[in-house]
Amino acid sequence: MNKYIDAYNTMGNSGFEFIDFLFKICVIVLVDLAELFGISYELINIIIFVILQPALILLFFILWRKEKKKNRSKL
Repeated sequence: MNKYIDAYNTMGNSGFEFIDFLFKICVIVLVDLAELFGISYELINIIIFVILQPALILLFFILWRKEKKKNRSKL
């Protein structure tokens, strides 16, 4: 429970109840994932939002460009 409280305390009050609720759910999921993999909450944040998300954005951009080029050559 301490990990939840530590992670939760890093949050500022956005002023929007839905955003705060969504953030709380995400914190709980991230803390659970960190415990599942035996790593810290901060490290799981870095893995997801600094490594995986940009990598997926880049991958989808490359795939989109390839598909666009392939469709252009059919015309």
